[in-house]
Amino acid sequence: MATLILVRHGRSTANTAGLLAGRTPGVALDERGAAQAAALPQRLADLPLVAAVSSPLQRCRETLQPLLDARPGLPLHTEERINECDYGEWSGRKLGELSDHPLMEVVQRHASAAAFPGGESLRAMQTRAVEAVRHWNEVIDAEHGSDARYVMCSHGDIIKSLVADALGMHLDLFQRIHVDPCSLTVISYTRLRPFLVRLGDTGDLSGLAPAAAPDGKDDGDAAVGGGAGAP
Repeated sequence: MATLILVRHGRSTANTAGLLAGRTPGVALDERGAAQAAALPQRLADLPLVAAVSSPLQRCRETLQPLLDARPGLPLHTEERINECDYGEWSGRKLGELSDHPLMEVVQRHASAAAFPGGESLRAMQTRAVEAVRHWNEVIDAEHGSDARYVMCSHGDIIKSLVADALGMHLDLFQRIHVDPCSLTVISYTRLRPFLVRLGDTGDLSGLAPAAAPDGKDDGDAAVGGGAGAP
């Protein structure tokens, strides 16, 4: 079956502001995010891509635009099922304000039971994302053959949930996975099983340098929504 190249969108204005953007309209790439997107065509230059699939949100479309400009004729498809998680009443709020909310512990430790007030559950988010990938794998296979490669640009929690599915991990463990802005995660699907070929590949190790947590503490919580990446 097809090989899927997952791209998390470049760093956004919400990432740098410490906001849980969710589906809030008008969230764009910041200056660094635009530079990350501009570098994407070169990073993928050696791959014969047959299609690009994008979340409908602005930050994902902006991330893919340089790649589309560099490859005239590469078809772009918008896929609602890989849209950002609907965080409901949490959307647009400061992550620091949410860290002590009782639901945050459920999100961190028992994700399969987490449902956002006025939004959706993480379980429903993963289900729709996996269905989207299965659908596009079949479409790409039918049109281009099992050796085809295609790009899908989405969001941190969506990509983490897809990786968990590919690895056969319970959703409760998906917070152990991390993907930086504009990182590449590659999953090769076969008849019997998926293979995780790359995870959160940015080609940049600067994010591994020691750094203090934004609020001065490091309690081991995962960055809901994906985080801003290296400073």
